[in-house]
Amino acid sequence: MKTILVTGCAGFIGSNFVPYFLMKYPNIRLINLDLLTYAGDMENLSDAPQNERHIFVQGDICDRSLIESLFTQYDIRGVIHFAAESHVDNSIKNPGIFVQTNVNGTFTLIDVAYKTWMEKPFIYKAGYEECRFHHISTDEVYGTLGETGLFTEETSYAPNSPYSASKAGSDMIVRSYHHTYGMNTVITNCSNNYGPKQHDEKLIPTIIRKALYGESIPIYGDGKNIRDWLYVLDHCKGIDLVYHIGRSGEVYNIGGRNERNNNQIAQSICNLLDNIKPKEDGKSYKTLITYIEDRAGHDRRYAIDATKIESELGWKADEHFESGIVKTVEWYLKKYTKDIK
Repeated sequence: MKTILVTGCAGFIGSNFVPYFLMKYPNIRLINLDLLTYAGDMENLSDAPQNERHIFVQGDICDRSLIESLFTQYDIRGVIHFAAESHVDNSIKNPGIFVQTNVNGTFTLIDVAYKTWMEKPFIYKAGYEECRFHHISTDEVYGTLGETGLFTEETSYAPNSPYSASKAGSDMIVRSYHHTYGMNTVITNCSNNYGPKQHDEKLIPTIIRKALYGESIPIYGDGKNIRDWLYVLDHCKGIDLVYHIGRSGEVYNIGGRNERNNNQIAQSICNLLDNIKPKEDGKSYKTLITYIEDRAGHDRRYAIDATKIESELGWKADEHFESGIVKTVEWYLKKYTKDIK
């Protein structure tokens, strides 16, 4: 049975990936390493099997001795690296943690993998020739777009926040291990994910939660910042394809082709809630929308061109925004209404 180390999989995207991946590949075992910071929650893994094919380890990706022991104990033959500090507001307040986790943590993981799998640059140890390191990144490393255009794999990096800068740094480390040492690496850069299990602090869960609790729904600036929205399970399916059949050393951008600004997101959610769970006073949830001071360095628009992964690997998003947001709102309704008497 092949064993893969997955990191950060008590968080949003990883906890959606684990049950999907284990169900699809019965001959793969996952070692799930997560520090369980504020963004990680074991409840997110309640739908994942807790058995010999899914072993959870609480620990830090920066802990080299721990990483080395996991590679040795479980004979790790692949890494899918989700773990990252990812909340932009937190990176503005405390950038050092982001550099430590995203840059140093990624270095620790890939360096241990290199020393475990390879004899020397470009020479894998016997039996380890198929080992691969897959690094999960973000479209924010590309900076911001104007009113037109799309990010492609050839777009120059121009990160504008400590978070995106730390992710750009981690991408460059992974790239360097491919070109300098000949490691089998792939990188995926995704657009904004949404769906079940996302942390409460993020935009879509915040809108739903605040609406249900009858509180002001905070929207940064004028609400016209645009993002390309990707349903989380579609992202997981793209990661699966890239890990298994993506070309070594390549970058693949995964995007949903669903551009929406924050005003549109808030209004769509409020419209759904108006129909599914109307307010007792008969007013629309839209009356709760409130505009607050904009985030420092707030990028205006992101949008991904997913042509490469679509044409090379046959990936295609199954959800459009209108279908994905219904599933998302229904999931959070069940979560948040438990607290509403």
